[in-house]
Amino acid sequence: MGCVLEVDVDGEEVFLVDKEVLAPFCGRIKNLSGGAGGEGVVGAAAAAAARGRVRVVLRGFPGGAEAFELVARFCYTGGGVAVTASNACALRCAAEFMDMSSAAAEVSTPPSLVKMTEKALDEMPQWSWQSVVDAVRQCQRLLPMADATGVFDRVVGALVSHVAVTPGDATPTSSSPESSAFRFSCDTKSSCLSARCTSRTWWFEDLAVVLSPGMVERVAMALLARGTDHGVVSRFLFYYLKCRVAGATTADDKRAMLEAAIAVMAGLDRSSVSCKGLFGILRISSPLKLATHCHDSLVAMIGAKLDHATLDNLLVPSPPGTTSSLYDVTLVLSFLDAFLHAGGAAGARDETPRLKKVGKLVDLYLAEVAPDPSLRPAKFVELATALPAAARDCHDALYRAIDVYFQVHTRLTEEEKMRICKGINYEKLSPECCKHLARNAGFPTRAAVQALASQHTVLKSLLRGGGGGTDEHLKPVSSTPPPAATAKHRAGGEDHDDLVGGGGQVVLYARRLDMSLESQNLRSLLDGMHWRVMELEKVCSRMKTQMSKMKAARRATGGGGGVAAGGRRAASRSLPRMCS
Repeated sequence: MGCVLEVDVDGEEVFLVDKEVLAPFCGRIKNLSGGAGGEGVVGAAAAAAARGRVRVVLRGFPGGAEAFELVARFCYTGGGVAVTASNACALRCAAEFMDMSSAAAEVSTPPSLVKMTEKALDEMPQWSWQSVVDAVRQCQRLLPMADATGVFDRVVGALVSHVAVTPGDATPTSSSPESSAFRFSCDTKSSCLSARCTSRTWWFEDLAVVLSPGMVERVAMALLARGTDHGVVSRFLFYYLKCRVAGATTADDKRAMLEAAIAVMAGLDRSSVSCKGLFGILRISSPLKLATHCHDSLVAMIGAKLDHATLDNLLVPSPPGTTSSLYDVTLVLSFLDAFLHAGGAAGARDETPRLKKVGKLVDLYLAEVAPDPSLRPAKFVELATALPAAARDCHDALYRAIDVYFQVHTRLTEEEKMRICKGINYEKLSPECCKHLARNAGFPTRAAVQALASQHTVLKSLLRGGGGGTDEHLKPVSSTPPPAATAKHRAGGEDHDDLVGGGGQVVLYARRLDMSLESQNLRSLLDGMHWRVMELEKVCSRMKTQMSKMKAARRATGGGGGVAAGGRRAASRSLPRMCS
């Protein structure tokens, strides 16, 4: 009798086999020394040595004890083992592990397990869908041997061939997140198997249940390499997270799933990834502390889609233990930086609408965080000045947010307030906001003066017919008659040239403007400008009178420093009331 081997397969089961039977087929068994040590061979224990046996331990055997039993049966029967869809992957990897390709060449009538399994794998695209899914499940236990033998690539190729087929009514039931009601949440206890099936995503359910975090990344990347639509892969990843994260028992499992999905999404087209889904991932990952590169990738993806975000998306609470602000302003600043670097400030015509949408969103966010007493001025300034000038056609919302911030933070110095006010373009303020600013005691005096000066510049430009330099027809606008009456008057065919009235009235002419946001702001500026100009003239007159009185008083008192200082304070206090 030949040498008897006790083969321990991963501690699962011990097989007693004849070395002389297995050696002609298995190179690994043939190379084992009779009773000494060596890789995979453990010195015979006392009891085993007494029986004349050698104990062999096979660690990491592909397919486990069940696959080894099939290999042993193949050797004992000279190839009498049926290779089927359920065992082809495991047998191919087991044959590679046992080095059966080189040893079989020495057998006189060589049935080759390698060739038998290769033939079965070649037919994999014709396997049923469920058989392919089972093969995917097997591959997760066969790595890294499944990679070395090419089994994994074949399985994914068969998977893609099935996925690419549009199913009929008999397609296995599955679910899809394509509907508008799809919501990504790890808190929901509702089953992820209840959504309707669609022609492009019928396979989501079967793979989501089977794939491990490491395998889902590999399968998704392989699908992309074989030309699968980015939008379909993106929806599959969100669906996978929706189904699996809620049931994960440990934080490490959740982190592995999220990091795998993020790694794939980072390489997808920007348009194929849902902004709402990305914020869902952010919400779930916040307490898990993702790897730095994964977190940065997530921030970059959200930044690139920031024009699709809502205010609720941005209201992310500050990390635990942070007292600098109620909301995570630093995170929002990172989003803005990613948006600008992704092309939001490139100046291209198709990027301008996106930039303006983000500008409106930031104004809403500023209004939300402005009442936070713990928000530092430096952060508020950084947030208010983060976007370029083209992001806002009107700065009214920015002014209101700054006004609220000044009301809450009463201890700010004049210099700090002026740094914050640097974000305001006074020429883009409406007349109402300029008037409010001039009367607002919370704003620095210099800001009020700049606002009045900018409005004066706008008025001069309008009075001179500036704003384009074209020779288009000018439409007269008068604040005295109502617009309806003016339109009716023009309809009667009368063309009045004597539109300049007496008593110092000022009549403004406005060019024909398109209905963009900027032109609407200019039209509102022109509305009722007649009486506002008269008020400004009266204010200037009163200022001149007061200045004359102050100079006379200073000369009368000999130019004392205290009186001069009192005069300056009086002028400063009276300035906001001049536009009342």
